[in-house]
Amino acid sequence: MPQITRHILTIPGTHRKVHYRRCGSGPALLMVHQSPRSSAEYEGLMRAWGEHFTCIAPDTPGFGQSDPLPDSAEIADFADAVCELLDALRIGRCAAYGFHSGGIILVTAIKRQPERFRCLAVGGYAIWTKAEMELFGERYLPEFHPSAYGEHLTWLWNRMLEQSWVFPWFDTREEARLSVAHADVDRVAQAVSEMLDAGNAYQAGYGAVLRAPRDIPPVDAPPASGNWPPCLITAYDGDPLQEHIDRLGDMPKGWQAQKVASPDEHQEVSLAFLKDYTDGGPCPELAQDEGEGWLALDNGQVHWKGKRGGRLVLHCPAREMAEPTGGDIAIDVPGHGQSADADDIAATVESAAAALSASDIVWPHAPKGDPDRLYPDTTPDRFGQYLQRAWQASRAEAFFEPWYDASAANAIPLDPARLDPHALHARALARIRAGDASRQWHQTLLSRNES
Repeated sequence: MPQITRHILTIPGTHRKVHYRRCGSGPALLMVHQSPRSSAEYEGLMRAWGEHFTCIAPDTPGFGQSDPLPDSAEIADFADAVCELLDALRIGRCAAYGFHSGGIILVTAIKRQPERFRCLAVGGYAIWTKAEMELFGERYLPEFHPSAYGEHLTWLWNRMLEQSWVFPWFDTREEARLSVAHADVDRVAQAVSEMLDAGNAYQAGYGAVLRAPRDIPPVDAPPASGNWPPCLITAYDGDPLQEHIDRLGDMPKGWQAQKVASPDEHQEVSLAFLKDYTDGGPCPELAQDEGEGWLALDNGQVHWKGKRGGRLVLHCPAREMAEPTGGDIAIDVPGHGQSADADDIAATVESAAAALSASDIVWPHAPKGDPDRLYPDTTPDRFGQYLQRAWQASRAEAFFEPWYDASAANAIPLDPARLDPHALHARALARIRAGDASRQWHQTLLSRNES
């Protein structure tokens, strides 16, 4: 099965970084995710479609690990950002796939630069009525900021969970119920994780999609380059956008829409369509930054930043890399931040150091305390309590060391900066991402110090 690799690319002439995933071989296929998600939602699909295409899935601006556009950005800016990425990657015409918001961005891109695309497959295309837009109003995209006691995490869990129960997520009328309701902990936790990555930047990207004009290319106005690139729009049973298939009206030559029974059927007909209309050559070598990326090691991918050949500076358990300085290199220790888990953290660190030609490794000391108590369980659970466990530990560690021993003997000087909600949020997010790897890394450091 094709493997997914991860990359960072700074758009030339800007300071805007784009994170993208790549998988497979063959003609290039651009895959644009829905909001407020990231390219991570396509990992399974990329492995399947990577047998036929070089799948390239960026995090759109402000989501995942990609830098945001200005808050004033509208849908045209997000569409142009897609084309800027294609330029930076040195990709000419390519096929494209987008689901929900991703489809809106790509249809807009086709209207603005049709010559960039061979074909497009879309999963669910929204044509909102005036009444529906009034229902959304300002309630659908509330501001999302850290709160002192973690209340924002309770809201986030329930918002993501109940989005499959009713649509929109806050409409609890019986007629708003969905037939695809679930309480799949892994699915909800993944959506929560991606929303935590985006933070309040989700408002700009998602808002631009909701405000986008609800039109497809006109039937009687082909582009100067000829016909519009062919497009297939499908929506499956249970998708709240399936009824919007009937709202599309007349479409240009080569455009078609249909309702399908299931997500699997949507993917099958989309892949067949993309293959039928893609006759391009192999994907060119893709550009990526030299000072940041992911090492594809035998036991997992390791996220790194810095200058190859410098000292490799490691962070403590339940933390993430700091920006390297003075020619150093930094990594997210395996299982932390944006690095994959590894069975043997020390061996993976050594492999990363060799791959980066590090001059030395700066190992941290293990934090004070019992590792079985320092790192509360952050395995996602049905009620989202793992989020609060991470938050409470992150808050308590600003008062005591170790944090779990709340006594005068373990009190530490209070620093208001450590209790700032944004600082708490960053520490809690690091704990959530690391999970059990925190305890494993702690034990590794203890073993190393003892030896």
